[in-house]
Amino acid sequence: MLATRQSLTAFLQRSTRANASLSQNLFLSTKVQVEHGRGQWKTYGDIQNFQENKFQVQTFNKISPVGLGKFPADKYDVRTGDSEAANAHAILLRSHKLKEEEVPHTVRAIARCGAGTNNVPVARMTELGIPVFNTPGANANAVKELVLCGMFLGSRRIVDGINHMTELGKQGLAKERVEKDKAMFGGREIKGKTLAVIGLGHIGSSTAVDAAKLGMKTVGYDPALSIESALKLPRTIKLTDSIVSAVQQADYISINIPYIKGEGGTHGIIGKDVISNMKPDAVLLNFARGELVDSEAMKEFLDGGNGKYVSDFPDDLLWDHKNAIILPHLGASTEEAEDAAASMAAETIKNFLEKGTIVNSVNFPETSLPDRPENAVRFVCVNQNLPGMLAHITEAFAKANLNILQQINHSRGEIAYNVMDVDITDHDDVLSFKEVQEVITMQEGVLSSRIIFGKAGQGYAKNLMGEYFV
Repeated sequence: MLATRQSLTAFLQRSTRANASLSQNLFLSTKVQVEHGRGQWKTYGDIQNFQENKFQVQTFNKISPVGLGKFPADKYDVRTGDSEAANAHAILLRSHKLKEEEVPHTVRAIARCGAGTNNVPVARMTELGIPVFNTPGANANAVKELVLCGMFLGSRRIVDGINHMTELGKQGLAKERVEKDKAMFGGREIKGKTLAVIGLGHIGSSTAVDAAKLGMKTVGYDPALSIESALKLPRTIKLTDSIVSAVQQADYISINIPYIKGEGGTHGIIGKDVISNMKPDAVLLNFARGELVDSEAMKEFLDGGNGKYVSDFPDDLLWDHKNAIILPHLGASTEEAEDAAASMAAETIKNFLEKGTIVNSVNFPETSLPDRPENAVRFVCVNQNLPGMLAHITEAFAKANLNILQQINHSRGEIAYNVMDVDITDHDDVLSFKEVQEVITMQEGVLSSRIIFGKAGQGYAKNLMGEYFV
C-alpha cells in the first residue's frame, strides 16, 4: 500500500524531530546527528506500518522460531510470511530463490540458513555492496547422519525389501513369504570396508570420524583442508592427492564439496574419469549437490555392474534406475538443524547490524572488530577494492576536523570493507555526520556507508549510480 502525502509528511516531521534528539552517550555531552529520512520514499512501502528505531528483518520461507527468537523485540521488527517489508534492513531465507528486485535499497545484509548460497545472486549482491552470509556447520550433523543412512541403504537393499513386503501385504502373503523371500535382498556389512570422503569440511570430517567408529577404513581428499577440520579427522585416515586416487580402492564414496559454476568450478567433477576408476560394486553417496555428478557417466557405471548411487537430489536420468536410490532433499530437514542454522544466521545478522562484524560471509572479508570506544562513533564504508580509496575516505574525515581513533581495512576480491571509530570528544554540543557521510558515500568507487551509533536502522547511505540514497 502506498503512503498518502499526509502520512509521508507526518512521518518525515517525526523523523526530523527524532534526528534532533538522537541517543546521547552517557559519558558525553555531545549529541550526534546521523542521516535518516532522505531518499526515494516510494521504496519504503507502508509508512503507517513502519516501526521507527528498529532494525527490520524480512524472512522468506518458514524460519525456525528458535532462530527468530534471537532478535530482541525492542530492537528488531521481524516480518514473516506475506508481511510487507519494503524497507527491510536484512533478509533471512532458506531455499527461496532470491531475485534482485526483492532486495530493497535499504538492505544491508542477507543471510541464508544453510551452507549453500546458490539461491542468492551473490555476484550481484557483491556489486551492490551487500554481504551475503551462510551458516557453515549448522546442519553438519543432520547431513552426516543422512550420509550414514545412505551407506546402509546402499548396502542392504532395504528399499527394495520394503517395496517387496508392501506388495506382498496387499496380496495377503506377507507372513507366508517373509522368510522365503529374504534371500532376494542379501547385502554386505560396512565394517572393514573403505569409505572415501571427498571434501573434509564440517560434514566430511564428521562423516569420516563416525565411519571410523563403525569399524571402517577411511580415505580422504581435500586440497583446501583447514587446520580446524584436519584436527577433527580420525588418526587412521589416509589422505590422497586426487579424487581418482581416493576412490580407486573405496567401497563407499561420499561427496561433500560445494557446487561452483563456471570455469574451474565443480560442475560434473565426478565424471567419467573418476567413475571409471571406481570399483564395480562401489556405492556413491551424493548429499552435496546433484550437479556435481555427471549423470550420463553414472548411468553407464550403474548399467555395467552392481554399483549403487544414493542421493537426495533429483536426477532426470537416474531417478528410476534399479541401482539408484533417489530421496527427497532431506539433508538438513531436521528440527535440530533448522534451529541451529536459523540461530547462527540471526546471530550473524545481529553482529553485523549492531557492531559491523563480518563472520561466515561468502563474498565479504572476515572482519573481527574490537568494541567501539565510549567516546567514538563507528563508521563503516563498503567500496570497490581500488587503489587510493582508503586515503580518500580518511581525507574526508580530516577535512571535517574528525579524528579516527582506530581503523580496520580488509578486502576480498573486488570488495573492500573499512571500519573506522571516529572520536566525538572536544566538539560542540551537536556533532553532525551528515555532510561527511555524503562526501564519502558519493566518492567514485564507494558503494555504501553506515554509521553505527544511536538508534537502530539509522545512518545508512548508498551511492546508487551517482544518486545519494539514505
